[in-house]
Amino acid sequence: GVRDVLFLYEENRCSMTYMYEYPEYLKIKLPKKTARRYPVYELYLYGEGNYAEENKNLFLTGIPVLFLPGNAGSYKQVRSLGSIALRKAEDVDFKYHFNFFSVNFNEELVALYGGSLQRQTKFVHECIKVILKLYRDREFAPTSVAIVGHSMGGLVARALLTLKNFKPELINLLITQATPHVAPVMPLDKYLTDFYTAVNNHWILKAQDLRNLTTLSVAGGFRDYQVHSGLAFLPRLSQHDSALSVVSSAVPRTWASTDHLSIVWCKELILATIRAFFDLIDENTRQITEDPKKRMSVLNHHFVRHPAKIFEENPEAFTELTGAFTWITVKASKWTYSSSNDSDGKFFTFPLASHRKLYSHVYCENSMLDTSSWIYGCMNSNSSMCLEATDLSWKAELLPTTKIVILQLQDYPSLSHIVIQALPTVANKYTLDCEFFKEDSRTVQLPVTHLFSFGLSSSKILLNSSGLLYNIQLQHFNQIYQAFKIYIEGHCQSLKERKANVYRLHIPWSHEDSIIVAKIPSFTEISAKLHTAQPQNDNRVPELNIYSSSDCQYEVSNADLFYFILVFQIIRFHAGALPVYVVSNILLTYGGQLSTLISTGQCSDFSLELVRTAKPYKVEPLISIVVFLQRFHWFRVIWQSLSLPEVDAAVLSSQDAWFPLVSLILFLFGTGIAYWSGVFFSISLRLFSSLWLTLIRPTVLHKDKKLITPRRLCGVLSLALVSWTTCGAFAVFVIYLQYLFKDSDPSKETSPNSSIHTVKNQSLMDNTSKATQLLSNSTTIAEAVNSLKMHVTILHLFTWIVLLNLPSLIYWLKNLRYNVRLDPDPCRSTAIILVCILEILMNSSTSEVKSSKLLKIAAKVPLPLSVAMLAFGRMHLYKVPYFVTFSFLLHVLCCVV
Repeated sequence: GVRDVLFLYEENRCSMTYMYEYPEYLKIKLPKKTARRYPVYELYLYGEGNYAEENKNLFLTGIPVLFLPGNAGSYKQVRSLGSIALRKAEDVDFKYHFNFFSVNFNEELVALYGGSLQRQTKFVHECIKVILKLYRDREFAPTSVAIVGHSMGGLVARALLTLKNFKPELINLLITQATPHVAPVMPLDKYLTDFYTAVNNHWILKAQDLRNLTTLSVAGGFRDYQVHSGLAFLPRLSQHDSALSVVSSAVPRTWASTDHLSIVWCKELILATIRAFFDLIDENTRQITEDPKKRMSVLNHHFVRHPAKIFEENPEAFTELTGAFTWITVKASKWTYSSSNDSDGKFFTFPLASHRKLYSHVYCENSMLDTSSWIYGCMNSNSSMCLEATDLSWKAELLPTTKIVILQLQDYPSLSHIVIQALPTVANKYTLDCEFFKEDSRTVQLPVTHLFSFGLSSSKILLNSSGLLYNIQLQHFNQIYQAFKIYIEGHCQSLKERKANVYRLHIPWSHEDSIIVAKIPSFTEISAKLHTAQPQNDNRVPELNIYSSSDCQYEVSNADLFYFILVFQIIRFHAGALPVYVVSNILLTYGGQLSTLISTGQCSDFSLELVRTAKPYKVEPLISIVVFLQRFHWFRVIWQSLSLPEVDAAVLSSQDAWFPLVSLILFLFGTGIAYWSGVFFSISLRLFSSLWLTLIRPTVLHKDKKLITPRRLCGVLSLALVSWTTCGAFAVFVIYLQYLFKDSDPSKETSPNSSIHTVKNQSLMDNTSKATQLLSNSTTIAEAVNSLKMHVTILHLFTWIVLLNLPSLIYWLKNLRYNVRLDPDPCRSTAIILVCILEILMNSSTSEVKSSKLLKIAAKVPLPLSVAMLAFGRMHLYKVPYFVTFSFLLHVLCCVV
């Protein structure tokens, strides 16, 4: 599953963007108050060559665009947009041009640490005000800024609207690239999840106020394994006329999936973006148009359905068909025309009266990929010539090798003829094809495999008619856990050279189509997977469109792989929740070891206890029951009255991101990871202990029976002070290293061995005394082994806490030169509690725990904690340390009480 997600995707079909001149980044001087408040952040203006020299005095006359980098992103990533926009401006002699600004966020890890997101948002607000001041007193001064945000930069841009003093009219266009809008990829701290909640709630509740803001979200597709495209779709709002979400594989003239970084430099996608920017310009204001409808029309033109024509806001309704063209009437239902070195233009007219009775649709295609009009509708039924017609070229759609038009005849009752224009050519060879057909004859249903087919089912259909278009409906293909292979084998009757075929997997409820170009004869494999599930009350069916050759036969089949359905999709959508399941397994094992301590007086081995204790049926049924009951109003009322948070599985189900067996599979993954990480941890500890023994010859350990001594108390207070004044994760990491060194210290093992050596030298003792001493020492050895097993499990649990807190530690270390104290700190209070607990635990032994009255409670608590962890921690990873800390606290109480 991991291999499929990380490596088995389409090849990179993006071209690299190159700068024609050396890129320069001019630092913009910020107001002193802003610079003092945000010393880490900076604002730059992008330029190249002469353009950069001219702008050094900051006398700017263009259209401002602000680029916001994402997680660990660089402000220099703006160069692809800036460079191509500059070349485009040169093509129009700088009649219009754009000034691209970029923010330096110091490459902060905002996808893992949410404490700086609010700070970044406020800084961007200040940058917008500074940018607009640069244009003050200009003839065409802008009143708003367009924003392009990559990854988390897009979320920061959306968060601007949540600021109290922010004016929404300061932004009129927002384009996000691979931005996880729905939820964080790894919800590692509360600030991150709260930030998401605030932004998404504001956009839903204040939807009416956002009508003047046009938003485009572009996802990377299957190549982007960091942010799966389902997260990049904007939340469904009540108004659909101001927001648009697309996958790069569906963008016309791009048709390529991008990874998380290449989306900022993919030449095909950047060209589409810059073309859209120039079409958005209002000739009167020389700025981006203030008309929201025009903005959406431009974005739909470039990112959804491109008619292979240059954008026009209000195309003429009627066109005069003039010129020295020959008029030819075509009465056949199927027609092909090839042009090569033809100096005379032609108009081919197709009378519709005779075709309306027999056919429902007409399909035409043109292999000349220019932007001229080529198909018209005529209302004059009395003549073979048509002087005035409506331009149907705007109904066309551009595909990689052709442009096509599909018209339903009943939608055009007033048309008497369809006219195809064949332009004269000298060197370019092109073909025109048209055919009338009944929709039923070209639509075939192909049932897809379901979840419980276990890889045993497959379907096959044969397409042997001479048509140019086939629509294969993929029945019951509507959930994200469905994934299968489609195989298309094409054979042709003649071996003549022919155009490549186009296969399109069309998903009607979202813009996530994927297009494949294949030569004939060929055998093509298509991976059918969804980014988003089918919305409720949407009955449209996904289709496989085959734009074929007329004399070819196609065999279409599908087959599933059971592991492909489950493992691939689970890893792709839910890999971020794996730490919760791993820790849940270890916590169950920890509880099992405490139980065996009660029943047998011995602490069992971690691996054996994991196999015995970590069972999914102990935790999964209860969560499933709660999720089922939350469908009922009375249960939700009771649940809310108890002030309990919503179960994560219920939230994921409402987002169509949860599917059958996912939790069970994740639990089993967690068991496997916990097992092998435990083996690796034990081996590493043994090797480290051996190395420590080689370097330092330890003396006999003089064990202090007191759990709390003045020295240890000073250590606890010191680390608590470090946690409060610097970074909580740093204090946790220090106490973890201290615990690790103490647990790997071989002097614990040499102490009983030295006692045995002492016993051997006491030859004058009587036999009874010897037996008593040997029995005492064997008990000591067993106790030491039990304690060591328990410490290894505690350390194993604690390792995952350290890993979950690591991002804030890295963030703190990176910004240490600016501020010693991490503010806000997501784990400060937890760190202080953990320091106190672990200082006692690392000096405890199982002998102290055995006699405790609280041991039975401590042994039973990990099970409900594991259930709670899976119920509330899947979408809130930062809650995992809370459950583990509570379990450790009970262990400490067992040592005391």
